[in-house]
Amino acid sequence: MKTRHFDRIGNGGITFTELGFGTAPLGNLYRAISDEDANATLEAAWATGCRYFDTAPLYGLGLSETRLNPFLRRRKRDDYVLSSKVGRIMRVAPPDQRTGIGKFFETPSRREVYDYSYDGVMRSFEASLERLGVDRIDILFVHDVDIFTHGSKEASDARIEEFMSSGYYGLLSLRDQGVIKAFGGGINEWQVAQTLAERGDFDLFLLAGRYTLLEQEALQSFLPLCQKRGIGIVLGGPYNSGVLATGPKPGAFYNYSEAPKEILDRVARIEAVCERHNVRLIEAALQFPLQHPSVMSVIPGGQRPAEVESNRALLDTKIPVALWADLKQEGLMRADAPTA
Repeated sequence: MKTRHFDRIGNGGITFTELGFGTAPLGNLYRAISDEDANATLEAAWATGCRYFDTAPLYGLGLSETRLNPFLRRRKRDDYVLSSKVGRIMRVAPPDQRTGIGKFFETPSRREVYDYSYDGVMRSFEASLERLGVDRIDILFVHDVDIFTHGSKEASDARIEEFMSSGYYGLLSLRDQGVIKAFGGGINEWQVAQTLAERGDFDLFLLAGRYTLLEQEALQSFLPLCQKRGIGIVLGGPYNSGVLATGPKPGAFYNYSEAPKEILDRVARIEAVCERHNVRLIEAALQFPLQHPSVMSVIPGGQRPAEVESNRALLDTKIPVALWADLKQEGLMRADAPTA
């Protein structure tokens, strides 16, 4: 698999595989899977050449990290890149009070406690090291200081203030000491990522969607800022929660909810252009973000070996340049979107 090297501050940097693996599904997201199936999926990802794995305490309330533990112990530490997140502490809770009921299944009984302070960052980091069983995490992302998570701009702004006045200095210290290679934000909205980028010395942002075949508004100001400052992007959710993988089927998901009619209609028009060029919608969707120079890796995730293997195969499809040109011509893609 092709790789992209990132070294913003001259500390040796990080080498990303173009396809990474997002491990939220291994935290029993939307359905429970066995430890054996989770490990088989990780083994399949490794076999494809994937060497970048992203996790977080939230994913399965620690389950994702603990499932990575035995898998990573069998690998040399220098052979892969690992990122996790800070901003939540997992506390023991009664089963009926745990976080994520109806979203995560058969997880430890834990509840999330938001903590973006210096001490909270350090406690979260230490707990992740223990769950993962590693002595080093390459990248830490501050997790979900956005409107999607906290419900309003005012609440998001308060979390940003909490982090920037305290927890930010923890991440800065860890990077400056060489404990981690880089830090950034795992964010649901590019506007919030831009706010952070304007206020601090961030290396990377993990965007959940927000720069996909379906939406490129981040080109307005955020991605140009990233290029100017040498900030890298890890792109999660390249299928916008599913609609760019399944196509415009009734019940298709768009950004964690059922896709509205206007999204289904737009996807149908994009898919029609793809079909004219004998390209599957999902192939174009996975490859599109990688054409932006700031994007280091795309991490679609998966719960089954077949899903991981399918994602890898999508990278090998040759996309005609005329496909991108037609999408722009028909107003289905921003004219300033980088394309081959």
